[in-house]
Amino acid sequence: MARHVYSCPLRWSDMDAFGHVNNVTFLRYLEEARVDFMWRLAPGSGSDAFTGGVVVARHEIDYLKPLVHRHRPVTVETWVTEIGAAYLTVRYEIKDEDALYVRATTRIVPYDLDQGRPRRVTPEEEKFLTEYLEPDPVTDTGKASARSAGAAGSAGRAGRPEGAVTV
Repeated sequence: MARHVYSCPLRWSDMDAFGHVNNVTFLRYLEEARVDFMWRLAPGSGSDAFTGGVVVARHEIDYLKPLVHRHRPVTVETWVTEIGAAYLTVRYEIKDEDALYVRATTRIVPYDLDQGRPRRVTPEEEKFLTEYLEPDPVTDTGKASARSAGAAGSAGRAGRPEGAVTV
C-alpha cells in the first residue's frame, strides 16, 4: 500500500491570535494535499481520474498537537481507506519527524459538473485509488474496503448516524 506524501509550507498568516496554526487552516492543508493527490498525481500517472469534479461530503479532524509557524514545511500523508460505488474515504496525517499534529478523514463524492449531480466512481478511478487503499484500523471490521472486493459501496453504513444520507 502506498501513501501520497505532500510537503506543505506554513505561512505566517496561518497563525491565529494564540500563536499557533488556526484550526481552519488545517482544512486548507488537507485540501492542498488532496488536490495534489487527485488532480496532479492521477493525470500524471496517465489517468484522467476525477477530472470531471468531486465534492466534499464530510470532514472529520482530530487536532492532536498545536503547530506553530516555522520555515520548514509539514508533511501531509494521504491514502484511501474506502472505495464505494459513488464515494471514497480519504485519510490524512499532518506531521513532521517530531510530532503528529492532525489526523483527518474526508468523504469525497465524484460529481458530474455538467449534470449537476453525483456520479459513480469509474473503473479507471477505482484502479488508481486502489494503489493507495489501506484499511482503516479504527473503522475496518474485517470487511473488504474496495468495491472489487465485494463491498459494493455498502461498507461503513452501520456506523453512520441515523438520518445520514448514503451517496
